[in-house]
Amino acid sequence: MSDQTNNRKIEHIHAIERDALTDRQGHCFDKIRLTHRALPEIDLKAIDPQCQFLGKTLSFPLLISSMTGGDHELVRKVNTNLAIAAEQCQVAMGVGSQRVMFSSPDAAESFNLRKFAPSTVLMANIGAVQLNYGMSVDQIQQAIDLLQADALFLHLNPLQEAVQPEGDTNFSGLTQAIGQLQKVLTVPIILKEVGSGLSPADIEAGLQQQIRYFDIAGSGGTSWSRIEHHRQIDPSHDLGLKFQDWGIPTPLALSLAEPYLDSATLIASGGIRDGIDMVKSVILGASLCGVAAPLLRPAMESADAVVSAIEKLRREFITAMFLLGTPNTAALFRNKALIVEER
Repeated sequence: MSDQTNNRKIEHIHAIERDALTDRQGHCFDKIRLTHRALPEIDLKAIDPQCQFLGKTLSFPLLISSMTGGDHELVRKVNTNLAIAAEQCQVAMGVGSQRVMFSSPDAAESFNLRKFAPSTVLMANIGAVQLNYGMSVDQIQQAIDLLQADALFLHLNPLQEAVQPEGDTNFSGLTQAIGQLQKVLTVPIILKEVGSGLSPADIEAGLQQQIRYFDIAGSGGTSWSRIEHHRQIDPSHDLGLKFQDWGIPTPLALSLAEPYLDSATLIASGGIRDGIDMVKSVILGASLCGVAAPLLRPAMESADAVVSAIEKLRREFITAMFLLGTPNTAALFRNKALIVEER
């Protein structure tokens, strides 16, 4: 079990490296056109892209989305470089699933990141379905404590588990188990999909269990279904390819979640590839915007490479704010009057 879980992390990275089509390049945000202002009436240099999340100030609403973790030099390098860059740029970061640290104890070091990111927002991560497979509250709290995390991602990945050769597919009774877990944890839970989207019914179910944070993680970006296809021993098993584009595109998932925005805080992820997509997400109600795939290869190189990629996103985000005539992120948030057309 320990080798299997740990090796899977490396297999995922190699699948992304070998197959460019694991990024589905849905370009779902291209259907939204924003209102260009030829007279923005603001100074570009005076724009303030900062935001608040979990009681901390971020330089702009970027989350380095969950990617990896495990007992491997490459994984440790990726997570360390991401954490250093997150701190330097003052953006949030979520780690990959920490389940591996309980089957491969040496993997814990890949999640020991607060020393690299002493002040910014860090999120721990456990698969929600593991609550049905013996994961204890003490273990989950241990994962949170190791990272000194500000919140816990409980990721929901029924599609990935369904196509994974060794997938855990018993999702029965999970909603109530999540609610019970939130009652005893020291940090808030963030319910997170991994690329197929949260529906309004999912958000409503979470709210009924006193969950207030949701990462909708829609389709259009990285397909974990396609990634898992590459791990099939028998190539005739094409279930992962059949469902590689399954799910709710991120902009649609945001729009569907609008009725819950007075009670829920949303993170948008899934197919966000530039600062313009981020601006559109904030307009649709996202408080943070998660990006993973564009930062993986820089993280395999160096922390400086990750910083450069983040600064590129920041320049794009601020430029879009300028062209919309919005001086701060509050002027963007839920301001659908900035949308001139949705196709």
